[in-house]
Amino acid sequence: MSNTIVIGAQWGDEGKGKIVDLLTEKTDIVVRPQGGNNAGHTVISDGVEYILHLIPSGILWPGKQCVIGNGVVMDPIALLGEIDGLAEKGIHVTPENMMISSRAHLVMPFHREMDAYREACKGDGKIGTTKRGIGPTYGDKIDRIGFRLHDLVGDPVNFTERLYSRISDCNTLFESVGMEKLDAEAIGRDLLAAAERLAPYCADTVGFLHAAMKEGKSLLFEGAQGTYLDIDQGTYPYVTSSNTTSGGACTGSGVPPQKIDRVVGVTKAYTTRVGEGPFPTQNDTLADRFHKMGREFGATTGRKRRCGWLDLVLVRYAAMVNGFDDLAITILDGLDDCEEIPVCTHYELDGEKLLLPPASAKDFERVVPVYENLPGWQSDTTAIEHYDDLPANAQAYLARIEKETDTRVSMVGVGPSRDQTIIR
Repeated sequence: MSNTIVIGAQWGDEGKGKIVDLLTEKTDIVVRPQGGNNAGHTVISDGVEYILHLIPSGILWPGKQCVIGNGVVMDPIALLGEIDGLAEKGIHVTPENMMISSRAHLVMPFHREMDAYREACKGDGKIGTTKRGIGPTYGDKIDRIGFRLHDLVGDPVNFTERLYSRISDCNTLFESVGMEKLDAEAIGRDLLAAAERLAPYCADTVGFLHAAMKEGKSLLFEGAQGTYLDIDQGTYPYVTSSNTTSGGACTGSGVPPQKIDRVVGVTKAYTTRVGEGPFPTQNDTLADRFHKMGREFGATTGRKRRCGWLDLVLVRYAAMVNGFDDLAITILDGLDDCEEIPVCTHYELDGEKLLLPPASAKDFERVVPVYENLPGWQSDTTAIEHYDDLPANAQAYLARIEKETDTRVSMVGVGPSRDQTIIR
């Protein structure tokens, strides 16, 4: 048995879905421990592209068990839409291959409206959320007024009473600023209809996972977003509402830390970000190049990602707080035609050298990235299957990442397909 957590080392969109998909082959159970449908994992299998938001990417492998853990906030209607969308592509999600924690909190229609309302009120100070209602749902969870899956499927009468009361309170707020009222009865009907379909998936996933470990089965934890969207360790307040670091996989699943054997960090060979917030190595010329190639658009939002050179300050700190055992470097091929590749080795702030990121978002905005230019390899890597066959300058680039982060590179992505990953 070997239990592995896969975590993004940047602001999400690092290609975790592909790495999870690759590791699933030798795993029994794939667990999604946190986040909501604001996350998106893209996997290309047998030439077919799958974009997953709530369902673990292990669902693409026959015979694998998937689990949505207690730390996830789940939009019931969106989940059913995802299940139906996969069925159209021949992937059938059933209670036999996926279960959902009865303790998972639910994203309600009023949460989505509250998300939009709050962002509109912030004006220029907006955070750049996906407006999926994730933040308000986690807020209700912390305020202890949230709705959990067991409420919906186990006690529909009490659920409906609470739902109507909450919508009435929200409507008062929405109307005060000219927003349309929500139809409580229609929302109630939709959710109760969803409950009938979701009830067979509702389970005590903590008990299931511990029983599975006793049987010697292996677990793979699929982290959503990335380290710098973590509510504690990220570029606060430009973060998501959950713990996206490795510790969040434990609290979001009920599996204790001593049961974890390996933590894999995933980082692109450069850096990207969607949404607002500081981005020291952002480079618009690099971004334009990728966008013209049809690359670097958000899987969930379709928004253009901001792009920049590799920021080793970020990856270095991510390796520390997550306890990376090894790194997977994705989209190395994105740099194939570069003659020279700048990498940020540290920041300067008010004359001080920073090897780790500052806590203050304002300071983060002011840091000056200090680059070292590394020679490019200017050759196509997309067909390479073995690490030793990579160009010498590509191997030197990866070795520099290892040195700066004190973490071994064990996987290298050289294309979007499942088989375009070099295992070292």
